[in-house]
Amino acid sequence: MTPERLPLAANYLRQIAEQVAACGIDTARWLAPSGLSPDQLADPALEVPLSQFKGLVRDGIAITGEKALGLLVGDRLTATTHGMLGYAALNSGSLRQAIELTRHYLPVRTSLVTLRVEERGGFMRVIFETPVELGDIAQPVLEAVVLTIRNMLETASMGAAGVTMVGFPFPVPDYAGLAHALFRMDVEYERDWAGFALPLDVVDAPLRMADPAAFEDARQICQRELEKLTRAETLSARVRRLLLDKQGAYPTLEIVARLFNMTPRTLHRRLVDEGTSFRDIVEDVRHTLAIEHLKAAHMSIEEIAYTIGYGEPANFRRAFKRWEGVAPAVYRDRLRTEAG
Repeated sequence: MTPERLPLAANYLRQIAEQVAACGIDTARWLAPSGLSPDQLADPALEVPLSQFKGLVRDGIAITGEKALGLLVGDRLTATTHGMLGYAALNSGSLRQAIELTRHYLPVRTSLVTLRVEERGGFMRVIFETPVELGDIAQPVLEAVVLTIRNMLETASMGAAGVTMVGFPFPVPDYAGLAHALFRMDVEYERDWAGFALPLDVVDAPLRMADPAAFEDARQICQRELEKLTRAETLSARVRRLLLDKQGAYPTLEIVARLFNMTPRTLHRRLVDEGTSFRDIVEDVRHTLAIEHLKAAHMSIEEIAYTIGYGEPANFRRAFKRWEGVAPAVYRDRLRTEAG
């Protein structure tokens, strides 16, 4: 992937569009200079060059007259907006685990920002950096990311994250009062880093919403997606990612083709050229998720069948026996025996 390409979850672009609309601006008017249309924003596999994304942010600020657009977008981004990463964070055992998870898997959601951690003087600093040159959109991007990750940690900890300070390496803006209101604390500008700090005595405290099984299921899905990003992404990988996001409510071939802006015949042909088919991908996704759920051992066979898209448990059992040669219950028993 060239540096000019921008791995960025498409729903983030939709959140910007919704904020532009909330400011009273027609979305099509905002998108027009970029050559995009509102319908294209519905494509879950949408990718835009970095230069185009910069233009969208600049145009959004200019057309709305809202210099704090980044903060307003960041406030819209709830934990669920971040897909499996957000789901895993909400089920983390501690804030340290949630922060480490975010540091490791943030590339699954965006390549605009990276995260690192420093511990000093009884505090943990969560520091956000921009590995690509963002120029004049660095401030709105960092404001959006810092606010949404801080909010995600507050949600995971049920308000007990205890963030003590927020800082940015920019001059004090004329909307500093809004920043104070959204972060619910004073925001320090003209610092030499962007991010926030929280006391070490809270980062390892157990979280009441923790669900180790759900966390591990989601983390493994994030890991698979991260591994795919290290390779040139094929069409079949993009289809697979879309189906994994749906988790059971799988769209048809016709709907997926429309989402990827091609005809069903073209989608089928291109998948065949890559040595697979839509049916094979659906089968593989179901197989993968079934194995993960059986390893997690916190769902019944019937619940797993329903979760991965089988209306009848008997159909799931037949499919699983075809995949692994044994029934799912036998497979689970083997896992328990091997675990001792």
